Amino acid sequence: MRYAVLVCGPAGAGKSTLCTSLLTHLHTVKRTGHLFNLDPAATDNSFAEHAPTIDIRQLINLEDVMSEMGYGPNGGLVYCFEYLLQNMDWLDEELGEYDNDYLVIDCPGQIELYTHHPILPALLNHLQRQGIRTCAVYLLESQFMEDKYKYFAGVMSAMSAMVNLEVPWINIMSKMDLITPGGAEVPRNGVRGKKDIARYLDPDPYLLSDENTSIAKSNPRFHALNEAIVKLIEDHPLVSFLPLDLTDPDSLEAILSHIDYTIQYGEDEEPLEPKDMDEGDFPDM
Repeated sequence: MRYAVLVCGPAGAGKSTLCTSLLTHLHTVKRTGHLFNLDPAATDNSFAEHAPTIDIRQLINLEDVMSEMGYGPNGGLVYCFEYLLQNMDWLDEELGEYDNDYLVIDCPGQIELYTHHPILPALLNHLQRQGIRTCAVYLLESQFMEDKYKYFAGVMSAMSAMVNLEVPWINIMSKMDLITPGGAEVPRNGVRGKKDIARYLDPDPYLLSDENTSIAKSNPRFHALNEAIVKLIEDHPLVSFLPLDLTDPDSLEAILSHIDYTIQYGEDEEPLEPKDMDEGDFPDM
């Protein structure tokens, strides 16, 4: 059985950092993991610790597409993925060498790929047809907690991506070390109490309605929109976040445990037989 984790989210959320940390942790606990780079615009500097074993740039590169086709960055990226879907035999050949392994897929940061394009759903369906158990983790950085409207825009984008990709899903609030107390230095994004953080990890729609009193007087239409968003989140409570602090090994271990549970890691493996001292399994004794 093979397993794959699609690491996605907006640009700057810490996707590549999480991929590197996951692979380092997997190797530490004697598990086999491989990096699959799905970003045709990535540079070699992005993979200082773990070089990708599968790399879309070996098939197509964004820089070449932009220079030869005259596309911009976003149009070129869509073209790269469409080209990948037309050449899935290349991907099947690359995937064929790995069995009982953990693939960590590092995705680009263009949010439209997750929220409404059909490209990634088609790719995930193909992986599942190949017998690869797949889940997705969606990263939102803790900076979003500084602005309630920006935060709820992130919640809505996570909900949209979850509905679009249709795979087992985990939402992660990354860079939590930037907001929680850590030593003598004041974190960059401020210090918050546990109760305040909990309202963002399990989205409290009334965070938005708390701001509505002054807005209702100045802009009634904006107030009505906020009320509609609050009702949507209340009626469809699909999004909650796991906190990720990469300075805390227990935080990363908790994330990996949730991923293992989501993709049912090791469920199909046969139990190891106990060693029998009568059959010479312990020659030194």
